[in-house]
Amino acid sequence: MNAVIIIVNIALAIVLAVGLTPVFVWWERRIAGFIQDRTGPNRASIAGIRLGGLIQAIADMLKLVFKEDFTPAHIKYKFLYTIAPAIVFICSFLTFAVIPFADNLVLDGISYSMQAVPVSLGIMWFLAFAGLSVFGIILGGYSSENKYGLLGGIRASAQVISYEAAMALSIISMLLTYGSIHLNEMVQAQSGVIFGVIPAWGIFMQPLAALIFIVTSFAETNRTPFDIAEGESEIVAGYHTEYSAMRFGLFQVGEYAAMSASSAIIVTLFLGGYQVPWMDTATLQANINYVIIAIMILVPLKVYFLTKWMNKNYNWLDENDSRVREKNILVKTFWIIAIVLFMVLGSILIAGLGENGTNIAVTAIQIGTFLVKFFFMAFVYIWIRWTLLRFRYDQLQMLGWKVLIPLSILNIVITAIVVVAMGS
Repeated sequence: MNAVIIIVNIALAIVLAVGLTPVFVWWERRIAGFIQDRTGPNRASIAGIRLGGLIQAIADMLKLVFKEDFTPAHIKYKFLYTIAPAIVFICSFLTFAVIPFADNLVLDGISYSMQAVPVSLGIMWFLAFAGLSVFGIILGGYSSENKYGLLGGIRASAQVISYEAAMALSIISMLLTYGSIHLNEMVQAQSGVIFGVIPAWGIFMQPLAALIFIVTSFAETNRTPFDIAEGESEIVAGYHTEYSAMRFGLFQVGEYAAMSASSAIIVTLFLGGYQVPWMDTATLQANINYVIIAIMILVPLKVYFLTKWMNKNYNWLDENDSRVREKNILVKTFWIIAIVLFMVLGSILIAGLGENGTNIAVTAIQIGTFLVKFFFMAFVYIWIRWTLLRFRYDQLQMLGWKVLIPLSILNIVITAIVVVAMGS
């Protein structure tokens, strides 16, 4: 059983950190199209099935895989040039490894951690690998022996000294609040309520720390408005100007892996992690039947409104249009999934869960809760990218050293005073 749980945790980490890259590329293009009042990708298809433009992202991925991996002749440090994308990718992926997807799963009296790598380093693991990933960008720009690439690497260095200190200081406030560096214990500390009704999430307990950490996380992922290391309008593409094929693809996947890891850590520290609002693990276990009934009601309702929206938005097309045929297939698929899930959950309720079954059901619900929050935060990343303009690197340094660091120190002082006062 231990091997099965380890495999499940590793599979979740791989899928969320890396496997979702085509989905995030597609999602980003569609959201960008919506914000800019245009359609977005919707032409590439397989036998007329476009999946709303997702096939375009898959086609782009295959294009990167099969393109020629060209190394310019002027490059001297080919080893550094080769490993730079791998450093970005591996460090971004490993930051996801310590995220708890659910509370500890207890089966037959044995507790299993729901983390891909259940190390005791906690948030320190995230800081270590998140900080190392920038070395891949710097090495990529330096080893390319291209002026634009070198400028991108220098900009990345300037960006690091602008946000790293503020990010670490904001986390110190959370360590004082939660009294632990272990991510699972931090999530468990967010299971209660404040003022009798507000969930005791980090964003409500430490709003200033949450704001600082989220801003610096955007800089950590090199995404707009802090994508100065690859500013296309000024330095072509910055640090990856000389890269092609899958080495360029690794930089791209590393960016989305960093976005996934940052979204997951923000959810874990500030949005209650896997905690269902107003329901901790013990409450879920005590009311599991009612929760399952609620899911049985909510899923068909969600499918009903989704399919109704799809029918409304496709009614202007001719019945013979391939998009209408695709819509009909998707509507039937969604309803089949909803009906099968309803029948499975109904059968579980009738048969009874037992202690192990209850614990597994609670874990599944908590994983689902984590995924909902995770995708919401990923949407915020995409939303911000297509809303704000890029900062100049001197503006980022001013923001980091003159605004974020003083606010972080002030927040630490206030937090320490409150913790000591409440402790006494």
